[in-house]
Amino acid sequence: MNFKEIIEGVYREVKDIDDRGKLASYIPELAQVNPKRFGIHLSTVDNYQFGVGHYTERFSIQSISKVLALTLAYKIKNQRIWKRVGIEPSGTSFNSLVQLEADKGIPRNPFINAGAMVIADILITHLKNPKKDFIAFVRSLSNNPSIDYSETVAASEKSVGYRNVALCNFIKSFGNIENHPQVVLDFYFDLCSIEMNCQELSETFLFLAHDGKTLSGTPVLTNHQTKRINALMQTCGFYDESGEFAFKVGLPGKSGVGGGIIAINPDRYTIAVWSPRLNAKGNSYKGVRVLEKFTKKTESSIF
Repeated sequence: MNFKEIIEGVYREVKDIDDRGKLASYIPELAQVNPKRFGIHLSTVDNYQFGVGHYTERFSIQSISKVLALTLAYKIKNQRIWKRVGIEPSGTSFNSLVQLEADKGIPRNPFINAGAMVIADILITHLKNPKKDFIAFVRSLSNNPSIDYSETVAASEKSVGYRNVALCNFIKSFGNIENHPQVVLDFYFDLCSIEMNCQELSETFLFLAHDGKTLSGTPVLTNHQTKRINALMQTCGFYDESGEFAFKVGLPGKSGVGGGIIAINPDRYTIAVWSPRLNAKGNSYKGVRVLEKFTKKTESSIF
């Protein structure tokens, strides 16, 4: 299959469409991003790489990092992790407090903000130096020692993160946060601030397309664990637009309010897209369009 030709064609088709999305202006630093940035990068399990547009420019991956946090926590806790966080779509917005009351502090899944805070809490409990150890884990997945947190983005999120503060304290009141909420929040904001470009993102996530192993053969997760994380991305990776994404694109994936999307086709490839303007559900407007066209042209949905 000529991936280069298809990606270039999709890029041209989507590049100049009327972008109806809006920047994530509720985080001051993200409101400063150039809204015209647009990049795509594909990595395959047989080591083919191709990118187009601004695919080498780094951006804040935001909630995409929640998949990596879950991966490390899953390695540590295995099946015990599901006693503290659920596996169902939320049906509410990613920062909603509503469902937590009914579910007695157990977040519906690890990708909404509440769920990612519980995962952060687990990592803080089990890692000697959580911030240092987590970024070392991400660098090992990507084989790239230059990937790092953005202190500027993290500080920007902390300055306006009132709802996240409420969420963390609310979960703590149910006993599902073990550490001090401020410690959990600081780590949570840091992990959301990680910056990558499309190429780095697609390379980092290849283990989820390669039976839980990096391309060099280093095991990250078991095949069984890998299947479960891909399943969670399929059902919960796009906030309350996950069903529509599955319907239109048909790949497991995860979005972030920085405008990035990573999608995985098991045993074949990963593809990352970045376009900062978001639709009403918080997903990249152009990014979703790119992936819908790409899977249609390549006939490479998992369904």
